[in-house]
Amino acid sequence: MPAEFRRRVIDLVESGRPVAAVAAELGISGQSIYTWRRQARIDAGVEPGTLFRPSQVGSGVGCQRDRGLRQGHGVVDVVRR
Repeated sequence: MPAEFRRRVIDLVESGRPVAAVAAELGISGQSIYTWRRQARIDAGVEPGTLFRPSQVGSGVGCQRDRGLRQGHGVVDVVRR
């Protein structure tokens, strides 16, 4: 999703609208909203965590760590390139 869309969704939730209501209205998952909100808080320095940059997509940054986490939880790792 475009950054502007994610920002508007986060603004709706931060204004007091329930995540489930916003998700249902926009046809997206509540988990996506929680993830976007957490990343926004990390980017703003409000919450500790690892920053994600769009430039990391496809660069392999974090891929091995994520793959290990998925395998550790029994999730099949299928990567198509």
